[in-house]
Amino acid sequence: MHHTLAPITAPIPVRASSTDDPVELLRFAIDAHSLGAAALATLVDIRGGAARALGAHMAVAADGQFCGYVSGGCVEAAVATEALLAMAQGCDRTVKFGDGSPFFDIVLPCGGGISVAIHVLKDVGALRHVLDRLERRQAAGLAYSPGQQALEPVEPLPRAQWLERDFVTVYRPRTRVVLSGQTIEAQAVARLAEASGYDVIAVAPGGVRPVADIIDPFTAVVLLHHELDAEAAILEIALASPGFYIGALGSTRTHRRRVERLRAMAFRRDDIARIKAPIGMFGPTRDATSLALSVLADVAAARLVAYA
Repeated sequence: MHHTLAPITAPIPVRASSTDDPVELLRFAIDAHSLGAAALATLVDIRGGAARALGAHMAVAADGQFCGYVSGGCVEAAVATEALLAMAQGCDRTVKFGDGSPFFDIVLPCGGGISVAIHVLKDVGALRHVLDRLERRQAAGLAYSPGQQALEPVEPLPRAQWLERDFVTVYRPRTRVVLSGQTIEAQAVARLAEASGYDVIAVAPGGVRPVADIIDPFTAVVLLHHELDAEAAILEIALASPGFYIGALGSTRTHRRRVERLRAMAFRRDDIARIKAPIGMFGPTRDATSLALSVLADVAAARLVAYA
């Protein structure tokens, strides 16, 4: 009795989720590796314009499922296909797309080109190291060596870049928003911040003392009070903190009074200048939703400036 062997077909790439959160991508890669095999694709070169920053990731499982982005969505299926081939061969590869690429049928809308390094994961210790540091709200770095086809933890650099023959990716904790104010504006900011994936901590009236411990360099402090007295205690803590953004509700006139108070308390001019007031990117606003959009746009822009 003869048996006919069915041809072995490669899995078809299928997007598993639309996330671009590095924590979720690394967890996906760790889970996929535990089930068989996984690859981590990293954007390591940009020629001209690009939709993503250097260091952007995709994670690809052996069954074809993938998540993450290295472009605006136009090359991800092709990257996943290359990753599946890399896994089948057990060997890393770097692939070019767009300008300077052998894939003539893939043209990036921005007109530029990108290079993507695909690493077949041998172990996930380095990925677990990154997740552990982020869990403790510390920045992390991963160095990828194409020559050794290996990942190893390193101290984070200011930004993702090539360091001699290694490409170093940088990871930072998600933005935390410490929110003070029992107002409709505060409720709107909290809802929108949570929907944006921020870590939101609402400070109850009088619950000021523990706040100093939760304002780290990746924290924005948003004060939405209608009286200066109500914000005074937490504002003093915020000004002594490493938070990357401090914003306070109130008119230009109100802010002048705020500045006078702080100067009378011997706060330095540079410290006072950290306060964004009136709060928000655009204004004045006349409803809570518009204010929330204005505030969170300002927070997002400040984070980009602080950690480009």
